[in-house]
Amino acid sequence: MDTPPPPPPAAIPREAWEGCSVLLDINDGDRLAFFRLTPAATVKIGNKTCSLQPLVGRPFGSLFRVGADGLVPCAAADAPSRDDSVQDGADGQVQDETRDNRSLVDNNTAQNLSSDDIEAMKRDGATGDEIVEALIANSSTFGKKTVFSQEKYKLKKQKKYAPKVLLRRPSARSICETYLKKSPARIGFMRVDTLSLLLSMANIGAYSDVLVVDMVGGLIVGAVAERLGGTGYVCSTYLGSVPSSIDIIRMYNFSSDMGSRIVQVPLSDLCSMQSSGNSPSVLNGSSEGQVVKPEDAQASLAQAVDTAVLDEKAQLSTEQPTDMEVLNPSLDVQVESSSLDCKGGDDDSIASKSKPGKAPSPEKMKYWNEHGFSSLIVAAPGHEVESLVADLLPLLSSSAPFAIYHQYLEPLAKCMHTLQVSKRAIGLQLSEPWLREYQVLPSRTHPHMQMNAFGGYILSGIRIQSEQVTHK
Repeated sequence: MDTPPPPPPAAIPREAWEGCSVLLDINDGDRLAFFRLTPAATVKIGNKTCSLQPLVGRPFGSLFRVGADGLVPCAAADAPSRDDSVQDGADGQVQDETRDNRSLVDNNTAQNLSSDDIEAMKRDGATGDEIVEALIANSSTFGKKTVFSQEKYKLKKQKKYAPKVLLRRPSARSICETYLKKSPARIGFMRVDTLSLLLSMANIGAYSDVLVVDMVGGLIVGAVAERLGGTGYVCSTYLGSVPSSIDIIRMYNFSSDMGSRIVQVPLSDLCSMQSSGNSPSVLNGSSEGQVVKPEDAQASLAQAVDTAVLDEKAQLSTEQPTDMEVLNPSLDVQVESSSLDCKGGDDDSIASKSKPGKAPSPEKMKYWNEHGFSSLIVAAPGHEVESLVADLLPLLSSSAPFAIYHQYLEPLAKCMHTLQVSKRAIGLQLSEPWLREYQVLPSRTHPHMQMNAFGGYILSGIRIQSEQVTHK
């Protein structure tokens, strides 16, 4: 009689705890930064350095303002709302506006409050909201502006004198969006909609054993582990003897149980599990099946990634500039073992006591050899996709779905043609993700003026056994 599967682990708490990773959203996306909540952690907002200790114990989604003593939680009345920003009529439509800005001249004479007066208010202990109200009261043209212009003026002054800080929980979406804006080359220029399509096309679900080739810093491995919820296994494989960096998974705040289900193993070890009748490895893409040296593989990969970054600089130069920082997780988000004793929920330690990415047990290796993996995701922008997939497909079980990401179309097109000729996969589909963000406001709903027009390409399909293998 089969034993029932173990119950899923406890969910991550909804409140921030000491030692966890958090994402701070300053002034509604103007600046984003990852931090680890340690006793000495601080954030600099404007000219003021604030401690992050007030964030401990606060629920994710809380809003803070910069006060005289540092970060202070905002009351419910201080949170911006739709009713405060726009005056709507009874039918939900914006009231007719009879004023316009045609007679206003920006000559820096409308404000009667000087910079010395503002500094004096700060020395007297005035809050940022009080300074904003004083600026509005001393503006001779504020009453002549339209309602929308008044809100833009108020929002501009609030960002300068009364900045707001939003406490966000790092997730696959928030981490992907943050890195895409600041360091897109680190994650292979992958958009959040592309990441979601990869997970869906690979059919990632509970109790799955997923094989992942992650050369984008660990974003894919963390996203898969987050969706599995501690019920399956994520096997991150790599080329050569040096494991690929998956430092980004430290930001996900995985529990020790979820972290133990993330394993790393060389591709050569997985290929050696196959029967002796299989063809030799073709990692270098040659017909003789010569094995690439680890040094050559790493050097070629680094050169290809550098070339891809140079090719994308011209495209990304038109992006909207954003004051945002992404701290290097290998340096700034690294914690010592003494700070990993914090608890969350029940008695389960949320901060991982064991570093994810250890080698799998021999029992799991034997199980994967006999049954194969249930899904495959490949995100290796700097490596030849065709030869890599030739080694990975035999490791999957029959009818297992796979999804391959690349920022260029040609490598995936060649791989798709090879799979069609060899009849090793069905349902092959080459997709180009497309995403358009909209601003949704009363009488101001329209697409964003600046957006990312490129999201890479995805090759998806289902692995089948070829007729030659079946007859043999």
